[in-house]
Amino acid sequence: MAEVLQAGLWGLVAGSALLLGAALGYGLRVPQKIIASVMAFGAGVLLSAVSFELVGEAYDQAGLTPAVVGTLIGALAYTAGNMWLARRGARHRKRSGHARSAAQPSEAQQGGSGTALALGALLDGVPESAVIGVSLLDGGAVSLVTVAAVFISNVPEGLSSSAGMKKAGRGKGYVFTVWAAIAAASTVSAVLGYRVVGSFSPAVIAAVTAVAAGAILAMIADTMIPEAFDDAHLAIGLITVSGFLVSFALSHA
Repeated sequence: MAEVLQAGLWGLVAGSALLLGAALGYGLRVPQKIIASVMAFGAGVLLSAVSFELVGEAYDQAGLTPAVVGTLIGALAYTAGNMWLARRGARHRKRSGHARSAAQPSEAQQGGSGTALALGALLDGVPESAVIGVSLLDGGAVSLVTVAAVFISNVPEGLSSSAGMKKAGRGKGYVFTVWAAIAAASTVSAVLGYRVVGSFSPAVIAAVTAVAAGAILAMIADTMIPEAFDDAHLAIGLITVSGFLVSFALSHA
C-alpha cells in the first residue's frame, strides 16, 4: 500500500506543474520568445527521458522487439487519438495562440472545442504519468529522473496552452478546472501504472513502457516542438540541447 500511495503522490507532484504553468500563462503576459524557450527546454528534457529512461529501459528488460513494437503502438495510438481530437478543435491545444494560424478556436468558432481541448490535455498527460508508476516496479523506488522530466516539461505545456486558452476567450474557471482535473488524472494514472502493470511479466512491462514512450515522443513532435519553433530565435536549438543534457545528467547522476 505504501508504494501505491507513493506512486499517486509522485504523479500528483508531476501533474501539479501543469497548474503552475497555467497560473503563469493565464496570469502573466509572458513574451512569446520566453514561451518558445521554455517549451524547447521541456521538449529536450522529455526527449532525453524517452531515450534513456523509457525506450532504453524497455530494451534492457526485454530486448529490441518489445521496445520497437511497443513504441510504434504508442505512437500510432496517440496519433489516432490526436487526429480525432484535431477535427474537433484541439489541434493547437498546446499553442499559445501567438500565430494566427496556430490559434485555439473559441467555443463560438467551433462548438465542442473546449471539451476537445480538455480531452487532448488528458491524452497528453496520461502516458507521462503512467510511466511514473511503472518506474516504481524497478526496485520499489520511483525514478526521480522520470518525475523531474515530466514536471519540467509540464510547466511550459501548461503555460503555453493556458495562454492560448485565454486568447481564445476561455475563462479562468474553465482553464484551472481543466488543469486541476488533469493533475488529478495524473495521480490516478501513476497509481494504475503501478498496480495494473505490476501484475504483468517483465516482457509486457517493457512493452507497456515502450508504448508510453511512443505516445510521449509523438506528443513532443506534434504539439511541443511546433510551439517551441513557431517563433524561433537563434538560441532555440541550444536550449533544446540544454534540456536534453540536464535530463541526461540526472539519469546518470
